Amino acid sequence: MLLRKNPGWTIAERQATPETLFFGRRAALAAAGLAGTGVALPTRRAGAVDLPTAMRNPRYRPERALTAEREATTYNNYYEFGSHKTISAAAQRLPQRPWTLRVEGLVERPGEFALDDLLRRVPVEERVYRHRCVEAWAMVVPWSGFQLSELMKLAAPLGSAKYVRFETAAVPSAMPGLRQSWYPWPYVEGCTIQEAANELSFMVVGAYGKPLPPQNGGPVRIHFPWKYGFKSGKSLARVVLTDQRPKSFWEQIQPQEYGFWANVNPAVPHPRWSQASERLLGTEERVPTQLFNGYGEFVSGLYEGVQGERLWF
Repeated sequence: MLLRKNPGWTIAERQATPETLFFGRRAALAAAGLAGTGVALPTRRAGAVDLPTAMRNPRYRPERALTAEREATTYNNYYEFGSHKTISAAAQRLPQRPWTLRVEGLVERPGEFALDDLLRRVPVEERVYRHRCVEAWAMVVPWSGFQLSELMKLAAPLGSAKYVRFETAAVPSAMPGLRQSWYPWPYVEGCTIQEAANELSFMVVGAYGKPLPPQNGGPVRIHFPWKYGFKSGKSLARVVLTDQRPKSFWEQIQPQEYGFWANVNPAVPHPRWSQASERLLGTEERVPTQLFNGYGEFVSGLYEGVQGERLWF
């Protein structure tokens, strides 16, 4: 008898996008002359530019239906604009162009990249990734962008580089939350150099076939789909390679609750709530949380030798 063991990311068939809806969308794209692009026409927005054509990469299948665009773009954590979820309108104050990203530290070629120039130097693609918030809600978004490793190639890390530090822009004229002086601004996150080199680590510049909106971290953010969402810094201004482990924004505020690794792990609860299940944004259905958010086949090898450190703290 042949026994089939489903991979860890598999979920119930009823949660997958119906075939009729998927091919209906493809037909609509074909009618618009966009078949094969994997994206809809970008929408122009003040201060933004058109997104480069982004073919969908089929390697990263979330095995879960896409979250409706309206849900994903109106339910957002971004403390620079407020400590509530309805910051999308306020976030529109953040200019999206011109935008530069500075890469520095332990690299052979430090420099400042104009974002549009950078996008002409790297391969841009679309990836449908799961996103899991530490607050136990989740969504699935078609992100457009490029592998973080492509940026690392341009900067050429030195052998002494052990970590990568991501710093969010601080724009007081657009971000009223910066007036809350008890927070350790700017927002900082980090990862190891090995995590940065992993194929899943993705610099995001678009969502739903459009330029990434500011409330979701536009114009450019980092996304680690196997980690809790707070690890994925938004609206990045600086990327610094260093030999010192970065201490993140939330780790500085509440080290007993937020740590460096922050890998999704249903067996390690947050001190104030369980992580065993998650709420799907839009449908409100609760489903079991998966270790590494279902991406263990890509990333579990990164943590050999650090089993003594909890995946959460």
